[in-house]
Amino acid sequence: MRLRPVIICSLLILTLSAYAKRHVPDSVAAQPKIKTGWNFGILPSIAYDADLGFQGGAITNIYYYGDGKQYPEYIHSLFVEASYSTKHYGTVRVNYDTKYLIPRCRLTLDATFLPDAMCDFYGFNGYQSKYQHYWAYWNKNKEKMVDSLYQSRAYYKYKRDFVRFAADIEYDILSGLKANAGIGVLGYIIDRCDFKMLNSTIRNDSTRWLDPAVEGLYDKYIRWGLIDRAERRGGWHPYIRAGLTYDTRDLRTCPTKGIYADIFFTYSAAFNSRFYGNQADAGYNHLQLNVTFRHYVSVYRNRVIFAYRVGTQNLIAGKSPYYMNTYLNTLFIKRVLYEGLGGGNSLRGVMRNRILANGYAFSNVEWRFRLFDFDIKRQHFYIGLNTFFDIGMVTQPYRLDETTIRETIEACNIRDGKDDVVDNFFAFKKKDIYRPHMSAGVGLKAAMNENFVLSVDWAAAFDQQDSRNLANFYIKMGYLF
Repeated sequence: MRLRPVIICSLLILTLSAYAKRHVPDSVAAQPKIKTGWNFGILPSIAYDADLGFQGGAITNIYYYGDGKQYPEYIHSLFVEASYSTKHYGTVRVNYDTKYLIPRCRLTLDATFLPDAMCDFYGFNGYQSKYQHYWAYWNKNKEKMVDSLYQSRAYYKYKRDFVRFAADIEYDILSGLKANAGIGVLGYIIDRCDFKMLNSTIRNDSTRWLDPAVEGLYDKYIRWGLIDRAERRGGWHPYIRAGLTYDTRDLRTCPTKGIYADIFFTYSAAFNSRFYGNQADAGYNHLQLNVTFRHYVSVYRNRVIFAYRVGTQNLIAGKSPYYMNTYLNTLFIKRVLYEGLGGGNSLRGVMRNRILANGYAFSNVEWRFRLFDFDIKRQHFYIGLNTFFDIGMVTQPYRLDETTIRETIEACNIRDGKDDVVDNFFAFKKKDIYRPHMSAGVGLKAAMNENFVLSVDWAAAFDQQDSRNLANFYIKMGYLF
């Protein structure tokens, strides 16, 4: 069943190839044909994510190229999406991008709402928090469950609704060097899973029923005091952002050569009073630093590209609430959500939000192959293939003192009548904190007019602590970077 989205996508790509008017020789493909005027259409939003399930809905990406002199750069781009997944993850998003509205500036506006009924939560500091597969392992054949270990499919989940409004601007200082600034607000509405809603979607299958009485990891962290009362329900965080970018890429969507590097600071405030009355919100004001370096090397014209990305995000001052540490800051919002680290937007094959810490570093390495080009009517397509390796690690861990945690959990067990065993949840050796999380995989690309790219990736994590299974497929829009 998990292979179905990939099969559908593969058949779609083969169908496009079969109906192509003509195959374009390498000499012609190296110089893309010019696109002019408007290019738009409403398409079904068909996606799959190992963490979010099969997604259905509708999207439209409207491009305006004018007389085509700047092609494949567009003058205006408007992206609209509305979709929902089988794992109760929704997307409502509007994104506008232009380089020609304000002289020497690129402007990006974004409004997003993401309801997530079962958001992933695996604890703090990556490998320092143990992942017990069978606590959340569910099989339709109930007799195959390990009943003595199984807790709930929602054991590593909580409810999170995410809201974002953002405006980012980039100003050309001189060739390749740009100044960046941005403002926005991030809203998080968090609670334990809505078991009534989730159970209402189950029809004639009692094995999938979720018991509200089962305490998940999110509930335990609150009871143990690892998640403060002032952050357990989320909050609203306006932010400002400023930095510098050096960009010599020849293309934005799939560069064939050049460098992209940025360094920027993000200051986030905290308005949590709607949940917590007169509690001091200032404790969650914080400053973060992000540094990213991307390099694209043409090995053989635009046919074989070696690309890699290295980045880090770290807390400079203040205190960042745990739920914001799952958000990877970026100067320009292209994807619906940048989550770090773990998942299809950062470390493919690793479970979403597996690495939750105050600071982390990561790298993605890819070989990109442009296999062949073809036309359908007036649209220009190409099929591509990529192989990749992803790696990430904690750089600024949460301070988890072993003695304090053991004493706290023991006291909570006595008070609440529980039997939680500390060693089932935590690994306190320092090497477990900083051990890197790694994965590798292969992807298939179908692109239209150089900018609209359908991406199908499969990835596997190197460590069983990072993955539920090997069926880690992702069907998304665009390249990872």
